[in-house]
Amino acid sequence: MAKRFHVYILATRPSGPLYIGVTSDLQKRIWQHKTKAVAGFTKKYGVQDLVYFEEYANALTAIAREKRLKKWNRAWKIQLLEQKNPKWRDLYPDICK
Repeated sequence: MAKRFHVYILATRPSGPLYIGVTSDLQKRIWQHKTKAVAGFTKKYGVQDLVYFEEYANALTAIAREKRLKKWNRAWKIQLLEQKNPKWRDLYPDICK
């Protein structure tokens, strides 16, 4: 099976902080955020709900997308994630199946 890469957005609520990241192991990385295993923004602000993700075949494309999303204004980011997840549901249980 070919390695896949993911760009993801974490949040706690619509008015709260957003975190955008990239990983080659989405399930493991979200677990790390949820358990506060790694110090940083998500641990400090309690941002741990996976509300959006995209899959890519290679790391360079995923990293480029992550960088573009980080430059977007907040309204554009919210519009993007609400297209796929209008209720801001935590998608982590779905990727653990």
